[in-house]
This record gives sequence, structure tokens and C-alpha cells, in this order.
Amino acid sequence: MDNNHAEAGRQALVDAHESERLAERFREVRSLTVALCSPLEVEDYVVQSMPDASPAKWHLAHTTWFFETFILKAISAYDSEVLSRSNYLFNSYYNALGERIPRAERGLVTRPTVADVYRYRDAVDVRMLDFLDGGDVELLACVAPMLELGLNHEQQHQELLLTDLKHAFSRNPLRPVYSERAVESAGNVGPLSWLPHSGGLRKIGHDRIGFAFDNEGPRHSIYVEPFQIANRLVTNAEYLAFIEDGGYEQPRFWLSDGWNARTAQGWTAPLYWERSPRGWRTMTLAGMRDLNEDEPVCHVSFYEAGAYASWAGARLPSEAEWELTADDAPRVGNLLESGRYHPVPLPSPTDDGSPSQLFGDVWEWTRSAYSPYPGYRPAAGALGEYNGKFMCNQMVLRGGSCATPASHIRSTYRNFFPPDARWQFSGIRLAKDV
Repeated sequence: MDNNHAEAGRQALVDAHESERLAERFREVRSLTVALCSPLEVEDYVVQSMPDASPAKWHLAHTTWFFETFILKAISAYDSEVLSRSNYLFNSYYNALGERIPRAERGLVTRPTVADVYRYRDAVDVRMLDFLDGGDVELLACVAPMLELGLNHEQQHQELLLTDLKHAFSRNPLRPVYSERAVESAGNVGPLSWLPHSGGLRKIGHDRIGFAFDNEGPRHSIYVEPFQIANRLVTNAEYLAFIEDGGYEQPRFWLSDGWNARTAQGWTAPLYWERSPRGWRTMTLAGMRDLNEDEPVCHVSFYEAGAYASWAGARLPSEAEWELTADDAPRVGNLLESGRYHPVPLPSPTDDGSPSQLFGDVWEWTRSAYSPYPGYRPAAGALGEYNGKFMCNQMVLRGGSCATPASHIRSTYRNFFPPDARWQFSGIRLAKDV
């Protein structure tokens, strides 16, 4: 066999392996979303407990619509009679693709039924897998980046599915249990300590080896002053001390807009915390539980995180400081695959003085506004709306949570939410100037 034929043979093998890999990953991601819905009763699928949350049925359909719209339609592999209703009902925010149902009204869509949505999902999955298993390697190479984006998009919705269900269940007077979970024992978190970083001229952002969202790049240089960062997350016990010291009643710790939000919304503790005769309790996806003081505090807004940091004589880290700290850290932690769906106490601080809990447990608020990196350009067409158009009035969070799939998170990942958002698993790591 000559060299050209040998190279062609190797390339064909690589293409076949890539097709198999993508098909298997497609099956895994799509199956996990369905598995996360397995504890639900049919009534649970339709509830929309607030405008920022979406019904479980909508998450199932929207993630399916994404593959239909951006892949199947592009390769002419869809049946318009079967899938014709999806764009208006299940488009999220892509203005370039036409009108859609208002976000706050997704819970009003009782029809199509849950069974209809599963049939829609199955129809799209059959067409996707027919394509992935069909051996058209040239066409697959063209759509592979879009397929990877769709799978990561679905993983985002797996996390949103859990956080939205938690909010819906918290509004039910019966406080239903989504998933039973053993009570976690107390941890051995130890006193908070400070880890120094020399700062300097550094590079942050994704290097484009492997998948990343467009907002994670371009990789660029940034000067960072020397700083210190906490070795672990802030615990419930530490946040409770802030509450008991009147932290919610002292405006000097709060940004003006945060104080206004605290007043307007009546905040006196993190979301899901409730006082009872036996002490503080909190809503979890395993139902109501006594507050475990060793767990990382979660369901706090950026405003609350900043007020706590001010009270503690510290500040929130910038996203550059966080990324430099996490750059070489292993991507391990209490993530979705643990099945806990809740932050857990740190068993013990690391022996080598490295930071703990960088990945999983809670998304960590930074003090950085969500804005484009130097040289950032949104993609052309509707997908340019995926991240770029939200770069205003949002704050960056890093590190993933107990509801984030392990294969979805990395040190460059930039999550973002409005500063008053509390229904996500969001928490606090402190930093200080040197």
C-alpha cells in the first residue's frame, strides 16, 4: 500500500471513530436528561414557579428543538409535518429565528402534552442517530462543532432542570422530595486560610484545544496585582454569623443597588433558609433538612455575597484571579454525577495548602462584570445570540456546582447571571489584596 492509500485508510478510521464517539456522546447526554426526569410525576413537568425558571417539559423540548433547528434542518433530515410547531413554542431567545412564546408564559403551554414532547424528542433522536450512524463523514465534519455545542447546551439545561425543579418544589406546601439522600455528616473544614498568588502579566481564556463556548476566548494577556484567595468556600456557619451580627440590617456592607434589592425582596437569609423552633432549616432536592453548618453556603445573590465579603473584611475574587488559581487544579468535586444535588461539607482541607472546592458544590460569584474579552466577536447568524447579547448587567460565576455535569466544566468556563439571582447553586469564595 502506498503512502497516500495508507494515509487515506488512517483518516477513514479516524473519521469512523469520531462518528462513533459523537453518536455515543449524543446517546449519553440525551439519556441523562431523560433520567433526571424519571422521579417526576406528570404534574411536575408543567409547573413554572417564576419567570426565570422553566417547566421540565419545556427543557426537554427546547434542547430537542436546538438539534432540530441547528443540525437537522441544516442537513435536510427533518419532517416538517411532524416537527412544525416547535419553533414558536420552544425557541428560547433567538430573535433571528422569529417570534416565540414569552418566557414567563412557558408554564401555560399544557399542550403539547408531556407524552407529545417525549414523542417529539424521540423523533429528533432517531433522525440524529440515523445521521450519526450513516457514515457521511464529510457532512459530519461540517456539523460536528455544532453538535458539540448542542450537547454542551443540553448539559446546561440539565443543571437548569434541577434548579428549576427545586424552586418549584420549594413553592409546594408539601415540600416534595425529588431524590432521597442520606444526611451528610459534619465535615472538618478547619479555619479559613489565605493562599498567596504573585499575580503579574498572565494569560487567561480558553486555548481552543477541545470544546469551549465562544465567551471563553480569545485567550489573552492580563495584568493581575498580587492577591490572596481563600483555601475553601464560605460555610453556612460563617454566613450565619453574618446574619446574627445584623448583616442584613446594615447598609454599609451593601452596594446601593443590592440594598434596594434586599429591601424590595425582603431578604433576611439565603433563599430556601427558614427559621423553625428547632433552628434553621433549608429546602433541598431531598426535601426540608436541618441546616448543616459545615456545608458551603448557597443560593445567595451577588449582592449578598459582596455584603458578606465586606462584613468579613475581604472581597470577592475577580474572574482572572479565580482562573489563575484554578488553572492547574484537577476538575474533581461534588458535581452532578455524585447524585447528591446539594453542596456537601469539606471532609478536610488539603495537606499541601492548595485550594479546595474549586469545582462543584456551588458556583462562585466573582466581582467581574460579564463583558467580552479583548478581540471577542460573536458568531454570525442566530448562534451569535447564544452568549454575546447577554454581556450587560450580569456578573460572572466560576467553578460549577453540585448540579453541573463533570464533563461540562473547566477552569475557563464563564457562567453569568444577574446580580440578584438566587435560585442557582451560587456561593462564596473570598479574596484579599496583598
